Amino acid sequence: MSPRGLKRMSNGMVQLFLILIAPLAAFAADADGQHQYQVSCAPCHGAQGEGGRGPALAVAKLPRAPDDAALASIITLGIPGTQMPGTRMTGEERERLIGYVRGLGSVKPAAVQGDAKSGEQIFWGKANCGRCHTVGPRGGRLGPDLTEIGLRRSPAHLRATLLDPAGNIPDSFTFYRRVVFMPDNFVEVRVVTRAGQSIRGVRVDEDAFSIQLRDGSDRIYSFRKDELRELAREWGKTPMPAYGGMLNDTELDSVVAYLWLLRGSE
Repeated sequence: MSPRGLKRMSNGMVQLFLILIAPLAAFAADADGQHQYQVSCAPCHGAQGEGGRGPALAVAKLPRAPDDAALASIITLGIPGTQMPGTRMTGEERERLIGYVRGLGSVKPAAVQGDAKSGEQIFWGKANCGRCHTVGPRGGRLGPDLTEIGLRRSPAHLRATLLDPAGNIPDSFTFYRRVVFMPDNFVEVRVVTRAGQSIRGVRVDEDAFSIQLRDGSDRIYSFRKDELRELAREWGKTPMPAYGGMLNDTELDSVVAYLWLLRGSE
């Protein structure tokens, strides 16, 4: 065979090799991203990105990470004031993790039992959730806004919260952070003024010198901290009742189905 023929054969074999090896390389990258996810993310976000103590990641859009640069920043730095920590990954590991997380958006959503229409009626009626929670323009402001709760929490987590509300309230983070959404900022506060007045409510805002809270009557209070005799942040507590004794299993399933469909403008 002539040298030209050998060269053609050699080039063809190289191309064939690249064609054959490309799927294997892609599989390895995906497997590595999956491993990174299971080790670093699954304990809070769920094995399939369905959500848990952390927001669901198996969604079409991530509110805090609209692009890969924002997601990379969150993976690296965490989210101050929340339970999302920073991580120590190489650039390649982070890139593969981002690719895997983005792929979770194509995962089929979790199946839910219950009738969402009935759940909506129970939410606003029998359970009276709207007294404290907002959905769109409707509802109270004492508790977290639930307008897009279906983007952030899995059906299993929503049901667990209805049964044991205090079990999912953060129990740390001293300061209010404006870049953090509730419930990560949620904390009950009890203050006692120098005059002896005692007020209990939910923290609305806080800085080094002042604190604002909202009581159960939707009244806003603002205090300078040097005016207070006592300031207690009661982490892990919530005014939300446990619904296990109020709603039966069918009603709980229906409320979960309603909440799971709350996805804002998605």
